[in-house]
Amino acid sequence: MDLITDTETLAAFCARCGEHPYVTVDTEFLRERTYWPLLCLVQLAHPGGEGDGSGALIDPLAEGLDLAPLFELMARPDVVKVFHAARQDIEIFWHLGKLIPAPLFDTQVAAMVCGHGDQVGYETLVRKICKQTLDKSSRFTDWAHRPLSDKQLTYALADVTHLRKIYEKLSAELARSGRGGWVAEEMAVLTSPDTYRNEPEEAWKRLKMRSSSPRFVAVAKALAEWRERRAQERDVPRSRLMKDDALLEVASNRPETTEELGRARLLQREARKGDVAQEILAAVKRGLAAPEEETPAAPSRPAKAAPAALTDLLKVLLKQRADDLGVAPKLIASSEDLTRIAAEETPDVPAMSGWRREAFGALALQLKRGQIALGVDGAGVEIVEFED
Repeated sequence: MDLITDTETLAAFCARCGEHPYVTVDTEFLRERTYWPLLCLVQLAHPGGEGDGSGALIDPLAEGLDLAPLFELMARPDVVKVFHAARQDIEIFWHLGKLIPAPLFDTQVAAMVCGHGDQVGYETLVRKICKQTLDKSSRFTDWAHRPLSDKQLTYALADVTHLRKIYEKLSAELARSGRGGWVAEEMAVLTSPDTYRNEPEEAWKRLKMRSSSPRFVAVAKALAEWRERRAQERDVPRSRLMKDDALLEVASNRPETTEELGRARLLQREARKGDVAQEILAAVKRGLAAPEEETPAAPSRPAKAAPAALTDLLKVLLKQRADDLGVAPKLIASSEDLTRIAAEETPDVPAMSGWRREAFGALALQLKRGQIALGVDGAGVEIVEFED
């Protein structure tokens, strides 16, 4: 099985793909030692049969290969790009090609909408829909090593050839159920550039703050911004520079000297000296100097604890609605959504907007306000509406 290693062959295959209504796409990459994913392989297939040349493997590490024809295909509005669990794959195209493949179809999301389970894996869908089994022994191999073995290449190509049947099956199920709009809402999030921008100024929002003190938040924000910017510039994982718990420890202690910084129990050795230590101390200083009125508030938490009994009732309602709709419960609402619905008057959570509100959110608020109740009908749960 050959790899596409030259631009002319890649352009010819992408041109053939462009003659079809959709293409299936997957990538193999490494990012254990880097900030940005290292793209090692791209798999593409267009509608067709097994072994008929409708699938191809592209070697982005090949010397002289220009991925421009691939990026052009990913940007074509008349060809649907089909992925499974697309987010990390799209991040690669966003970073390398400054584009987001669209229109987009994610079979993992579609499978959840069609009732195939929570975050269902590709292997499961191949078994359920294609009635095939996959050899996953090559899943965790070194995709940057060359040459790739036939076993690796066979494994990689299967990730897009079976995906064609899965896409067609799920598309038909969505057409029958009328839930294509539900998937479209999810694709709008996946195709938004905001989903993939890692702005250093916003990095602090990923931290689980231990305090809402403005000074603590300001220092943590400055440290997170420094870490994100340096990790991007050096192309190393942010945890290589400073792990979250170490960052929060430094934000709490706010050291002013390398000696004080060296007492940080959780800080890596290389961060206690040299340029890195000086940059950390400078970030602490910037945080301390930030005007309090410009310091962002820590991420809000429920003003009061969620009543446990109400949260349990919401879980029952969610399970009942998911069963009725044939949809994975986690796609409708997360545990955090339920907690905030129970605790807050106007919870700003995904379950309160779009199709999720129609399917569950509005009923959750009615249950909370005593406008509906849950009853038992034989072996099942039913919603009881109160008469005016």
